[in-house]
Amino acid sequence: MSSEEHLKQTDTEARFEFKKEEASAFKSEKGLTEETIRVISEDKDEPEWMLQRRLRALEHFQNMPMPTDWPEIPDLSEVDVDEIVPYIRPDIDVRGGVDDWTDLPEDIKDTFDKLGIPEAEKNALSGVGAQYESEIVYQNMQEQWEEKGVVFCDMDKAVQEHEDLVREYFMTKCVPPSDNKFAALHGAIWSGGSFVYVPEDTKVEMPIQAYFRMNSEGMGQFEHTLIIAEEGSEVHYIEGCSAPKYSAFNLHSGGVEVFVKEDAHVQYSTVQNWSKNTYNLNTKRAIVEKNGRMEWISGSMGSKATMLYPASILKGRGASDNHITIAFAGEGQNIDTGAKVYHNAPETKSTIESKSISKDGGRTNYRGLVHIADGAENSSTAVECDALMFDNNSISDTMPYMEINESKVDVAHEATVGKIGDEDIFYLQSRGLDDDDAKQMIVSGFIEPITEELPIEYAVELNRLVELEMEGSLG
Repeated sequence: MSSEEHLKQTDTEARFEFKKEEASAFKSEKGLTEETIRVISEDKDEPEWMLQRRLRALEHFQNMPMPTDWPEIPDLSEVDVDEIVPYIRPDIDVRGGVDDWTDLPEDIKDTFDKLGIPEAEKNALSGVGAQYESEIVYQNMQEQWEEKGVVFCDMDKAVQEHEDLVREYFMTKCVPPSDNKFAALHGAIWSGGSFVYVPEDTKVEMPIQAYFRMNSEGMGQFEHTLIIAEEGSEVHYIEGCSAPKYSAFNLHSGGVEVFVKEDAHVQYSTVQNWSKNTYNLNTKRAIVEKNGRMEWISGSMGSKATMLYPASILKGRGASDNHITIAFAGEGQNIDTGAKVYHNAPETKSTIESKSISKDGGRTNYRGLVHIADGAENSSTAVECDALMFDNNSISDTMPYMEINESKVDVAHEATVGKIGDEDIFYLQSRGLDDDDAKQMIVSGFIEPITEELPIEYAVELNRLVELEMEGSLG
């Protein structure tokens, strides 16, 4: 490795592995109790209806079992909610965050400077939100989109300033707390996240991004993202996540609800780099109306265990859905990801393309569901799962489920699992590459379907994260 390459690697590692001394204005007690929820709601000055929704979600959580009945599920025995600090409000004067980067406290600003957030905002984004611990600390949207009625703010602010919309859509139609145990947990102690509203026939031409950073040891982050794209509108939302490594486990259990109205188009891209002491257990879902289009682009790296299955309900005739996912598992990691699509109307279409990479004994699994309802005639789906393994100790599984209740449909599924071929490496070495560079080139080609869907700044970052994972440089 040249000195220039070494400096580049060291700089990239530093961007994600640094940590700050904890400094908070308010920190809840460990565990999940009614008293804790009331304290969180009071600290946020929430309306009574939101408190009641939190308390109902708590009841669901307490009455639901852990999801242990799925085949080959990641081991969640270490996840003890009573040992998690669910809410930390960072020490910042302005609730809901500032809109001028220079107004951030130096330690928080330094964190996001290292992650490259302000640079991305200048170069590639229509708006940026940055969450630190449990709260949004910075939020900004370009004036040209605000003037067109686009709303991009943190969820806590949305509860106050867009109450009617939030009350109508928040965990009522898309992801109710009764959906699963971790959705219920999220509904009880959610904090922060993004609210995006795009008016009719408005196309936001540059992506908007929210970046979520866990800094404290033994905490949980439970941000909620709510996107409403009205008829004929278009928006691309990018989510970035990271956390430093600690000895105690951290828990990330976010919630995402997307409403794609008639003829609207939403792309939701995720680049996640949680540390290997984090359990990443999210619920993400979209409801797509007539001729609407939903795209999920996901890169899952880091975390000790991930369970993530973005879902789309194709509700209207001609609705479509596209999933492109990549999962990377190294030593001690179990990355269980996939997609769910429900074809509930005629002439709906979905495609799922899953890529997974496992090395050093890591485990990846594609777990997916495609359901085509009776009456959803002339619908089509195509599922392709490709897995790449580096050694005999690594594991990669595919678990596709197809529930087809209509005969007039087109269904295709293809899966491949293999090791990096010695012949491919030998060929690249004969062209002057060493062993590591040859493997990285093969992997870069393997994940190209994802990187080509991202803005160039994020495609470069995703490739670099994969390189660091292959080198074992991220912990």
